[in-house]
Amino acid sequence: MAEDWTDMWKDLGLDLEKHDVLMGALGSLYLEWFTDQPNRPETMAYYDFVISQVHGLRIKELLDHKEKGGTVVGTFCLFVPEEVIVALDGVAVGLCAGADFSVPIAEAELPRNLCPLIKSFYGFKLGKICPYFESADVVVGETTCDGKKKAYELLGKIHPVYVMEVPNKKGPADRELWRAELDDFIAAMEKTTGNKLTEENLAAAVKKVNAKRRAIRRVHELRWNDPAPISGKDALLIMQISFYDDMDRFTQKTNEVADELEKRVAVGEGVFDKGTPRLMISGTPMAIPNWKVHQVVETSGAAVVAEEMCTGFRYYKNTVAEDAKTLKEMKEALLDHYMGINCACFTPNEQRLEDIDYLYKNSRAQGIIHATLSFCTPYLVEQGNVKKFTDDLGIPMLALETDYSDGDVGQLKTRVEALLEQVSS
Repeated sequence: MAEDWTDMWKDLGLDLEKHDVLMGALGSLYLEWFTDQPNRPETMAYYDFVISQVHGLRIKELLDHKEKGGTVVGTFCLFVPEEVIVALDGVAVGLCAGADFSVPIAEAELPRNLCPLIKSFYGFKLGKICPYFESADVVVGETTCDGKKKAYELLGKIHPVYVMEVPNKKGPADRELWRAELDDFIAAMEKTTGNKLTEENLAAAVKKVNAKRRAIRRVHELRWNDPAPISGKDALLIMQISFYDDMDRFTQKTNEVADELEKRVAVGEGVFDKGTPRLMISGTPMAIPNWKVHQVVETSGAAVVAEEMCTGFRYYKNTVAEDAKTLKEMKEALLDHYMGINCACFTPNEQRLEDIDYLYKNSRAQGIIHATLSFCTPYLVEQGNVKKFTDDLGIPMLALETDYSDGDVGQLKTRVEALLEQVSS
């Protein structure tokens, strides 16, 4: 019999009526889109369990961590240095931000012509629907776009918020800015957690986070085989869950998936037929339960084999150097890593085009979908650079702008099918 978490949710102050509606819709969508996939890897059963307990057992674990004196830190972005949080006995968790459900709640205070991710996370907090928000001692934001920056200002009036300033360029002065931000962040987290950053705890945290990144990379690179041994939807799901789950357990389970996929590759077993058209998706991140584009692609006769996005390659591309000995050297290694994330907040951003080229070639993709959330200005503007780049290389590319609603699914499917005709011709 499934455990009843109602009392826990009530103690957190959730709006139980809204939360029940959300969880019912999420459960139905997940069953329809994920569990009936043909020839699905057996090890994906763990992630089914995680989703079934995403607002239950995992929240209980976070509350138990707090009860023992630990800290829970809510985050939205790869630029928040999770190694520092882990080193200080904190748990970094992603926050609810991928559902249309909470958008109308946010629009009572935020403009309608604003990125749905921002409206979604703000609505989840405003409506008291997300237990991760209510479990977090502090939310760490970042200035990767003006919309987020101003939303964090409003969020700070109803929840503890700390904001890191991310530089917009990658020159020497920008590195100095990021170095100062890292030092300030460390000081703030030390005050919040009551712990001190040391060579020993930071070195251990770096290895722990690196192990998670390597496990994810194993799974994602195995998708580059034909036939792909796992669907793009499941690979995205693993990536999304990496921001919520217990880190050591997630790393172990993800390596188990990679082990199973390696066996599949060895015998030529896949979830799609060999020769199925292969597409790569680039653009803005996709938070749970934003699986729409992958679902459209993989029900239109193609396989998604790579993601050049924050919920994808940008996260696992690099690890933090582990050979530093002093705290100063370790912080420099952190700077190297986080300055190497090629987000559209940077200008110029030629390195992102290099990432797209690398991922496209190595995944053996045959076309690219540049998927951007509505009103996400950095990625919508940078889409032009990507289009010119792909045109110059003769790569078929489809630019999609969408939100979290399902009202455009038919239109998206028509456009994806047109891209597949171009790929197959």
